[in-house]
Amino acid sequence: MTVRFRGSWVALITPFRGGEVDEAALRGLVDRQLAAGTDGLVPCGTTGESATLTAEERERVIAVVVESAAGRVPVLAGGPGNDTAAAVQSARRAKAAGAAGVLAVTPYYNRPTQEGHYRHLASIAEAGLPVVAYNVPSRTGTDLLPDTVRRLWEARAIAGVKEATGSMARLLEIRERAGDGLDLLSGDDATIAPFVACGGHGVISVSANVVPQRVRALVHDALAGRLSAAVAEQLRLAPLHRALFAESNPIPIKAAMAMLGRCGPEIRLPLTPLSEANVPGLRACLAELEEL
Repeated sequence: MTVRFRGSWVALITPFRGGEVDEAALRGLVDRQLAAGTDGLVPCGTTGESATLTAEERERVIAVVVESAAGRVPVLAGGPGNDTAAAVQSARRAKAAGAAGVLAVTPYYNRPTQEGHYRHLASIAEAGLPVVAYNVPSRTGTDLLPDTVRRLWEARAIAGVKEATGSMARLLEIRERAGDGLDLLSGDDATIAPFVACGGHGVISVSANVVPQRVRALVHDALAGRLSAAVAEQLRLAPLHRALFAESNPIPIKAAMAMLGRCGPEIRLPLTPLSEANVPGLRACLAELEEL
């Protein structure tokens, strides 16, 4: 069956205990998402601290999430990076673990040309899993342009794009070139409703770790054309979105999940715990949303 990367997907955190992955807490996070009706799970992305997971840890985290999901929802595995050969191997391991697809961030630091982007993503696709390209120029220092997206889509090297520029003009440009068949997911929680209104198909959300049912309702209202309801919920969640991005993701979301008792507060260097100045605001947001 062909997997569609649409709806409300959660960018799962990776819980740690004593420096190791806390598998029990991770399974609990998956169970909570399934109970909330989340459409898909994304382990080992930026929010999952993939940059500081070893290859063995990434493989294990993906396997645990796949096992816990037990076929009820698809798993889109993060992990590929800026070394193409290593990214292909990572995708092969994700396929062996049972993932439905792989989330492939554009190569950071290397700053490839558009031809380099094309060859990198096309190489990952040869591992045999659907590829969702992840475009986040604010982190990578490089941009996957719409013409390259069109070329990749026409070659069936990608199944979708996680577009994190927050630009509706960029989204419309991709739609203009690639049409409606390419799955387009927002990578910016603050603009989910307008993203879907402009032809997007859903979100890979950080805030869904905290409020999975509300993010799902927002997305599905927007997809069903209930834009007034979607925008109203987008506005209600705006203070949470600001609090969750007051410092580099996943610092605030890790703190929020610890406040909620979903996992411990551990985060790996070079990321550091949420600064004391931002703790009250985050706690207040959680209380306002009746999560605390």
